[in-house]
Amino acid sequence: MRASFRLGRIVGVPVGVNWSVLVIFALIWWGLSANLFPESYPDRSVVAYLLAGLTAAVVFFLGLLAHEVSHAVVAKRNGLGVQGITLWLFGGVAELRGEARSPGAELRISGIGPLVSLIIGVFFGAVATLLALAGVQGLLLGVMAWLGGINLLLAVFNILPAAPLDGGRLLRAAVWKATGDRTRATVVAARAGWILGLALIGFGLWRFLTGTGVGGLWLALIGWFLIGAATMEERQARVGDALRGIRVADVMTPQPQTASGELTVADFVDNYLFAYRHTALPLTEDGRPVGLVTLDRVRGVPSGERGSTTLAAVACRADDLVLASPDEPLTDLLPRLSDCADGRALVVTDGRLVGIVSPSDISRAVQRSSMRDQLATGR
Repeated sequence: MRASFRLGRIVGVPVGVNWSVLVIFALIWWGLSANLFPESYPDRSVVAYLLAGLTAAVVFFLGLLAHEVSHAVVAKRNGLGVQGITLWLFGGVAELRGEARSPGAELRISGIGPLVSLIIGVFFGAVATLLALAGVQGLLLGVMAWLGGINLLLAVFNILPAAPLDGGRLLRAAVWKATGDRTRATVVAARAGWILGLALIGFGLWRFLTGTGVGGLWLALIGWFLIGAATMEERQARVGDALRGIRVADVMTPQPQTASGELTVADFVDNYLFAYRHTALPLTEDGRPVGLVTLDRVRGVPSGERGSTTLAAVACRADDLVLASPDEPLTDLLPRLSDCADGRALVVTDGRLVGIVSPSDISRAVQRSSMRDQLATGR
């Protein structure tokens, strides 16, 4: 999930927000300000309801951020890099580089998030209880009670044993510990994600059709997301298992043809397009990659503007390039490769371009690995 804009860094990790957060933020703010708080605490001013709803929504998302930051901190302590944290429609995600090296590391990294949400929920719940005991019955009590309840609910939901939830990671750690097989453990967690997703879709549609409310459609949407994410995790696990032990250098296309970013799109079409057999062209300066142009990006330039548009203007920016080293395990590159809109990685040594990895390179590596396994087993 890509961030639409950056908020800065926390503990050295870039933090971003996807535009879809605005949708759920607005829904929470509206639901609290226009429905829950007016019904629970009538006769307050509209401004008071709006401020209470805004405060609750902001603190809720700060809690989500704390949840993801805790994953990032523990991941770094267990030897994993963290590419960034992104808040989006379904909460947040900490983008880790590589995989946990042991079931224990998986347990620590996955378990800390729900624990933080639980602590936040207990804190606000305790504050709400103290306010109630002190006789406070206003909007402040309502905000504290809602924050306590929603964070406890978030903690409980996240520990459900189904991928891609934190509970699915905990289930994977347990199966991995018991069997010693990480791929099998991932498949088990992914299948559990499928079951939970189907259950949420069924329950959500039933609620909607019986007139309980549009909240049922939201549950169905979450279920649909869980199924898609679980399917992707299982596919990545099987591909990762097939590619285990293979280096980036083993699959990359070495010394790819390059071009200057100052070249116009028209010059590229006239002089490079038919002579170049690949669909992606790295842009370099003094041998160092500064961008990446694909045929899809070139195709999007109107014909009348190609003579005045440079490749640098339509290329993937240097900050968005996925870079890898030749000796890096291919399984460590795969998660980063899937985050790239252009689906390619540039391979560098001492900052200089030495190769490129494309989806076709990955597919060929998987096919060769499967053929090798078939020959080894005599099939």
